[in-house]
Amino acid sequence: MKVAIIGAGSLGQSIAKGLLKNKVVSSLYLTKRNTHSIKGFDDHNEVILTSNNEEAIKNSDILIFAVQPRHLENILNTVKPLLKENHVLISVITGFSLDKIEAIVGADKYIIRSMPNTAASVGQSMTCLSPNTKGKEKVELAKTIFNSLGLSMVIPEEQLQAATVICASGIAFWMRLIRATTQGAIQLGFEADVAHELAMQTCFGAATLLKESGRHPEAEIDRVTTPGGCTIEGLNEMEHQGLSSSLITGINKSFEKINQIKN
Repeated sequence: MKVAIIGAGSLGQSIAKGLLKNKVVSSLYLTKRNTHSIKGFDDHNEVILTSNNEEAIKNSDILIFAVQPRHLENILNTVKPLLKENHVLISVITGFSLDKIEAIVGADKYIIRSMPNTAASVGQSMTCLSPNTKGKEKVELAKTIFNSLGLSMVIPEEQLQAATVICASGIAFWMRLIRATTQGAIQLGFEADVAHELAMQTCFGAATLLKESGRHPEAEIDRVTTPGGCTIEGLNEMEHQGLSSSLITGINKSFEKINQIKN
């Protein structure tokens, strides 16, 4: 696959790392106004770094737009004359609707909105995809790309904002929970590096257990808690202090904020 990532910022670089790690591209253009910050990708023979979006688009079939929302309209207007019938346009940009993209480049283009997260760099992203009518013909191609970076799921576009909160913002939420667990372990006497390792692996194990067993979280909690034991004591205190309610409230606050971004 000949892929161009237009806007190799944090998310764009995460996608690039995942694509390279899984060897799914024959060529990968990475564009950025200042390419010095992405010089590390020069180690890969299939990577071409450029500040010229037109060059990247002319030499690629799949175009992943990862610029800031305020820049996308201008970029699409600039590159519109270069778009060919076979080009697949994938936007990972929050708040820029399929209708708005179609209004610029035309509804006859393969357009897919995608929301991966930064775990794409290690092949563990949860990516949600929403195609336009024409883009449905290429959604399996998009799934091939993003399944190489973790797991992908096709959802209606009206759910994409919510999915962004759960999957993209969610990375930060889970990081904060791991950090809190680490701090608790330090307070119990562990060195910081040991505490961090304990928290990370336990979180990874919990997610893997749910994923592979298919069981509900409460079913797994029941397997850990014993009557009058330390686990239920800790869980009840966390709930008393508002663990679940504060997390749900935070998710809803993020959703309110994201909906302030114009579509």
